[in-house]
Amino acid sequence: MYLPRSLVSHLYLHLVRTHHPLSPPVLLLVALEPDALCACRILTALLKRDYIPHKIQPVAGYGDLADAGQRHVRPMRTNEGGSGGVIVCIGLGGLVDLGAVLGLDVDQDGEDVMGGVEVWVMDARRPWNLGNVFGGAASLGPSSSARAEPGVQNGRIESSYKPGRGGIIVFDDGDIDDDLAAEREAYCALEHMPEVEDDGEESDGSQEESEGEADPGSASKKRKSWSDRDEDDHESEDEDGRPTRRRRGNSSESIPSSPARPRPRGLLSTTHDVVTSGTSSRSGSPTALRSEQLPRQPSAVTLRRRLLRLRRKHEATLRRYYELGTSYSEPVSSLMYSLASELGREDNDLLWLAIVGVGSLELYGRSMVGVSISHNVANELGGAAGWGGERGERIRQILRDEVRRLNPPALSDSGRDANRGEGQGVIPTHARSPTDTSIRLSPEPRFLLIRHWSLYDSMLHSPYLSARLHIWSDVGRKRLHKLLAKMGVSLTQCKQSYTHMDMELKRGLRARLLRYAPVYGLDGLVPPEASVGRGREGWGFVRNWGFKACLSATDVGVIVGAILEVGKAGVAGLDGSSWDRGGEQREPVDEEGKIEGEQWVRRFWEAYDALDSIDGLMLALPTAMHLHRAILRTGTSLLEKKQIRLLRAFRMAVVKEGPDVQLFTHPAALTKLALWVGEAMAEQDREINGKVSKGGRGTPLVVAGLNERRGVYVVVGTGGGGGVVDLVGQRERRASKEKKEKEREERRAEKARKRLEREEAGNGDEEEESEEEEDSDDDDDEAGEEAARRGYGRNRFGNAFQEVVDETNARVRIDSFEHCVVEVKREDLTGFLESLSMKAVVG
Repeated sequence: MYLPRSLVSHLYLHLVRTHHPLSPPVLLLVALEPDALCACRILTALLKRDYIPHKIQPVAGYGDLADAGQRHVRPMRTNEGGSGGVIVCIGLGGLVDLGAVLGLDVDQDGEDVMGGVEVWVMDARRPWNLGNVFGGAASLGPSSSARAEPGVQNGRIESSYKPGRGGIIVFDDGDIDDDLAAEREAYCALEHMPEVEDDGEESDGSQEESEGEADPGSASKKRKSWSDRDEDDHESEDEDGRPTRRRRGNSSESIPSSPARPRPRGLLSTTHDVVTSGTSSRSGSPTALRSEQLPRQPSAVTLRRRLLRLRRKHEATLRRYYELGTSYSEPVSSLMYSLASELGREDNDLLWLAIVGVGSLELYGRSMVGVSISHNVANELGGAAGWGGERGERIRQILRDEVRRLNPPALSDSGRDANRGEGQGVIPTHARSPTDTSIRLSPEPRFLLIRHWSLYDSMLHSPYLSARLHIWSDVGRKRLHKLLAKMGVSLTQCKQSYTHMDMELKRGLRARLLRYAPVYGLDGLVPPEASVGRGREGWGFVRNWGFKACLSATDVGVIVGAILEVGKAGVAGLDGSSWDRGGEQREPVDEEGKIEGEQWVRRFWEAYDALDSIDGLMLALPTAMHLHRAILRTGTSLLEKKQIRLLRAFRMAVVKEGPDVQLFTHPAALTKLALWVGEAMAEQDREINGKVSKGGRGTPLVVAGLNERRGVYVVVGTGGGGGVVDLVGQRERRASKEKKEKEREERRAEKARKRLEREEAGNGDEEEESEEEEDSDDDDDEAGEEAARRGYGRNRFGNAFQEVVDETNARVRIDSFEHCVVEVKREDLTGFLESLSMKAVVG
């Protein structure tokens, strides 16, 4: 089931009303990423204000999620001695069948397999697992029909729905209602479709009819469900043409996401009886007038063919949706802030958490085409305004409006701001007073940690600037020096701390960047000048903690990400003696990654505490600087030594030596390195060829980092930067689609009129079936074109990884919530990459 955006507070308000001292605590399952961490902080703040006890369980991957289901979720079920409760999945669970992963679908004998457990799913990853979205009914578990649930219409929760009975409920950010109408219709139709054996043949109707007469029970014979088909070793995976979603686990099990249909109703055999009785009545009629009054009934063979054709059409619709590739929708922290706003609980603390969570997506390349670079986005607004296209900018504009509403300027501050230069667009570095904790808008340039580094180091380590100036080469360094010289900034000035630079230089910095940056192709380096029509579009966000510190939202996202990936003591810990190559003091082998997962969970709590403590953030600042220095060193080494190879479908780089290898054993840190290198290679292609390769989709990049402790390679696949989704173009295409649909309806009406004339003339069903096949082919062609458009440029590495696992004997572990991340045994990497090079990795 799914909860529409207009009812985002419906479940929470019911939880508040029904909570009592004996109620079990709310269990929060949280992914280890900044966006989910900020969303968790917002939700816990709401729960604390309403005095609702809760428990936070960090989850590192699908293995941890299944383990949490066994240890925490299943004991909550009423049929296992528990009292039910609420589980909230934040930043995870949207792509898999949660009922199977959490162990809520194991008791198929009973009626109430959910046991009063209600699972809320908030995830920005796409595609959705449609079993969670349109199935997951309360009383009968994930395999039941959501349409039979009171207050639920075809999986959509209405305002009359009464929570508390259990079930899987997905929080919709607007995409399901707007974009999944066809998938919703196909899923619900398959869920309630009668059972028919599909032997793949639609000919030889007489033989089928005779078989139907010989075996009257064959029409109502129960067909295998998708899960049964996956478990059957004697049947092929594609025997029934059913789309399945793969569970990302150690064993690479397949989790079906098709609707489990109820027991067949025997529609075919009943229809056959009706046809037979109709035929006998016509043969025994005394006059021809009575036979003319009865309409001509289609035969059982015709009905069966129609049903099979319709079922294959719906299955193809679901299959095309799952094959689109991954993408990202609205950040979870933004959705959680919407919940707080509906409850009237918004304040500066919650708003700041939402801003940090939204900004963190840009750091990890998470866009509407999956994990990908964004080099070909025409970004005139500067800052991070390229993420998400029109929709992303709309979310940021809402946040800017919230900043103005919750932080109104005082009348006495206008003259003070003018003296400080903030009215002219100077980057703020200090608070207005010792107690100032306000959030302000700031014309943030695309530099890295500029308030805490020198201007030179901030520009040097900026991924945006590095790619476009070719910082990794001597020529690129000289271009950076020339840019600074044209701006009138000496190397002596720019290499000292930015807060101690000359005030006149800082006041004129933005104007000089706007003047000279376009000369070097840096059009989106800083936001443009504010105007009446544009306002402060593209401006970033800054918050003060008195005179202690002043941090931008991007700074906080960088620091929190570094804590999650390296840890607060990462700089000293990675260089310590705990990792010994000699083997005498070597740590125990961690092939399954359990020890590593425990370390990541400890870092989660460090980041969780740091979000509420400016001292914790400032303490971790050197760790963030160390990580980005390592990214620059390693990326420069790969490019200078020409260690990036071009294969058939993507570029490939392997990080297996150097002082920073251990840093990139974390998938998120390796993803940042891959985005840095991918953007640099894309800019090289653009300068050499004058355009983006592969028809505008860009060339994908695969980066493998060696984890010598565990003897595996962490493999990350990033897209080539197919761009963001054009919502204006979507509306135009939608209007064109409606026009074509109207024309098709007119053609169908004409064909229906001709069909009626043929029936009156006594013709057979063959011409009618041929027309139906033509209509079906037209629909399939249009659906294929629509799917190709929706999946254009999307990251399909998750699909390709699973195909390679199915076809080869490579030892691969697929456990990350990020489906473009896998672990491959050290010895199997070569064969894995060779097979992967033959797959389609970008839509």
